[in-house]
Formats: sequence, structure tokens, C-alpha cells
Amino acid sequence: MKFTKMQGIGNDYVYVDCTKETLANASEIAIKVSDRHFGIGSDGLILIKKSDKADFYMEMYNADGSQGKMCGNGIRCVGKYVCDHKLTNKDEFSVETLSGIKTLKVTKDNNGLVKLVKVDMDSPILEASKIPVDVNYLSNYSNREDERVINETIEVDGKEYKVTCVSMGNPHAIVYLDKDIDIKEFPIEQIGPKFENHKAFPEKVNTEFIQVVDRENLNMRVWERGSGETLACGTGACASLVATHLNDYCDAKATLHLLGGDLNISWDKDKNTIIMEGPATEVFTGEINI
Repeated sequence: MKFTKMQGIGNDYVYVDCTKETLANASEIAIKVSDRHFGIGSDGLILIKKSDKADFYMEMYNADGSQGKMCGNGIRCVGKYVCDHKLTNKDEFSVETLSGIKTLKVTKDNNGLVKLVKVDMDSPILEASKIPVDVNYLSNYSNREDERVINETIEVDGKEYKVTCVSMGNPHAIVYLDKDIDIKEFPIEQIGPKFENHKAFPEKVNTEFIQVVDRENLNMRVWERGSGETLACGTGACASLVATHLNDYCDAKATLHLLGGDLNISWDKDKNTIIMEGPATEVFTGEINI
């Protein structure tokens, strides 16, 4: 199998051009190639395919083989791949995903290679039943009229947390940390799995731990369902901007500082759409026996 290793601010995936070859048993292959000791090493596998609804189709799998609906960092790398590998000559094009069709715009360097990708991530989903969140597991849930989960109380491993939930095609739970905490020392390996597998989240959940620096800057660490902690999560950054704005901790545009780098996220309130902009990098190409 020919592959390309790519990363978006540290969120790395193995990419296969399935416009030219067919790949069976993608879920099993994702587990194999993601292994950082015996495989290539990645947060998952992404297949680039043809689409009858858009310019391309992105099919993604997490490191544990489970299929994901959307990946913000992953789709930016898809944008770079299809441009740099001459699958398209457009600077603006569409990519179909399981969470809908996304529009991408690329910025190229002097050599004609993509350096930044801007993605229209569509509208955030706030209704608990659509995220999904089982509100029966939230303490004193107070917002049954419109089903939003904003600053609600959840008990995780015997401790109460305030959580805001958003879907960007996949479910996110956003939790806020005090400013005096060193976010890099936060024990995410212990707490992340407890959120991921909590009964309040029937499809499991990605959990973002946010530290508000000011109204235009947020620090973030993320525990992704099926992959564990990753250096970045594009949909998580988008969900975190939405959640933080809803809690009136930040403006409708902010820079998210993740372990792997920065993402610029904005919420166009008039169109109700989230715009994500950030880099995408090709690491290496190769072949592996599968």
C-alpha cells in the first residue's frame, strides 16, 4: 500500500489516495498503521476518494479502527494533498464527509505548494439529542426548552465538572480549567478516558480542556475518542470556540493554542458557520505491506 504521512499542527494521519487504488478492510488497516511501535505511527487513517456530490470524499478512521465522521486537521491535510499532488488545479473546492460537504480554500507559497488551508466547517450543533448527550446523566439539567448543554454539571469519577457540549459532526464536551493551573501538567490521561466512556455520551465523546487566556486566546488540550490525547483537534478547536463564546468567555473569533500549534477559529453569527484556518504539512511518503 502506498501512503503519505501528513500532520496538521501535530494531529497526524496516514493518507491513501483511493482515487487510484482500492483499499479493503480499512478499519483493520487503521489499527495496524497507527501503531507507533510496529506500524507507521499516527492518530488514524484517512482515505481520499472520488465523490459524486463534491470534488473529493474523505473517509477517516481513528487509531482504534473506529470510523469518524469528521476531522478538522485531517481535512486540511486532504486539501494540501489534492493540490500538491495535482488531483485538482482549484484553490477552492469541496470535500464530502460523513458530517456533510465542506468547502476548502488554500493559500500557496512561492513554490506553488499549500501552506494554509481555510475550511468552512458548517454550523455547530447544540441540541443534546443530536450531539448526542443523554441529559439524564447531568445533575440538575436546566435547559430542557432548547436542549442546549451550556455550563451544566456532570459527575465524572466522583468529581463534579461544568461542561458545555457541541457537535461539529462529532461530539465534544468542553471543560474549563483555572488560569493558575499549568495546563501542560493537567492529568488528561486519567480524566480523559472517564469523559470519553461516560454514560452521558452514548457515542462516546471528545473532551477539550480549555484555559481562557483572554477574550482572543485560549489554551487547549484534547482527549479524542478512539485515539487518546492528540496534539491537536480541528473540530475540537471549533467546538471550543463556540462553547467559550456561549459562556461569554471569549469573542466570536479567537486563536486556539494547542500542544501542536495554533488554529484561528471564527464564528460567523449571521451565517451560523464556523471557519477554521491552519497549516498542513506532508511528512513523508512510503509503501507498507498490509
